[in-house]
Amino acid sequence: MTRHPYLSRSSPRVLAHRGLVTPDAAAQGVVENSFAAVAEAHAAGAEYVESDCHLTADGEVVLFHDDDLQRVAGDPRAIADVRLHEIEELMAERGGLVTLAQALEAFPEVRFNLDVKAAAAAEHMGRLVAPHAERVLLTSFSDERRRAALSAARDAGAATRPATSPGSATIARLLAARTLHRTRRVRALLEEVDALQIPERQGPVRVVSRGLIRDAHAAGVEVHVWTVNDEDDMSRLLDLGVDGLVTDRADAALALVNDRGTTPV
Repeated sequence: MTRHPYLSRSSPRVLAHRGLVTPDAAAQGVVENSFAAVAEAHAAGAEYVESDCHLTADGEVVLFHDDDLQRVAGDPRAIADVRLHEIEELMAERGGLVTLAQALEAFPEVRFNLDVKAAAAAEHMGRLVAPHAERVLLTSFSDERRRAALSAARDAGAATRPATSPGSATIARLLAARTLHRTRRVRALLEEVDALQIPERQGPVRVVSRGLIRDAHAAGVEVHVWTVNDEDDMSRLLDLGVDGLVTDRADAALALVNDRGTTPV
């Protein structure tokens, strides 16, 4: 399997989860997925920024995790029901709203890991990332939304498809195939993806294992684990062989990777 340009440099990779909000920034009201959070991650040296995408009432793709504004801005309305300028006003003193188009243009050196949170956003996302496909990974808990975004990127003339990580249904099938020792099925499930972005555990079920990492690597697929904020856990997972850490503490993860004598990308 040919390595996607998104993963062209050596690992381990530090993926800044929703950007980076330092304690000082948080005290000043800066929130996750804001323009300031992306800028802070970039300034800290993170080449990879993980974010989430929703669609506003007037058809703009914005970086936002929740489907409503309650937790971040104290407004109960759904993002899908609010126009862009209204969300910009709410986010003005919270680090600033950033649209996907703005993020891709303002941070040309950043590689974005984008989660398709809303079905309505998938086609818009695909069109927007098409000119930037070499530095974008598209993922979603929903394989249907993920594939819709990938198809839209292709239809928009992307020179290469964006990188991709499977949804939860594909991950479940992969784990089942491994349990049943269905080697060809495992290989087939890994053929369409570039990275497995997974939690270490899902409830009582262990997801990350040496065997899974071995199978992924044999297929040319990386393993990125989310969301890892404890430095001991970071070290343990890197020792296990994972290729990337999705973390709220990109600054700490970058320092740890540098201390281990490797170059984070």
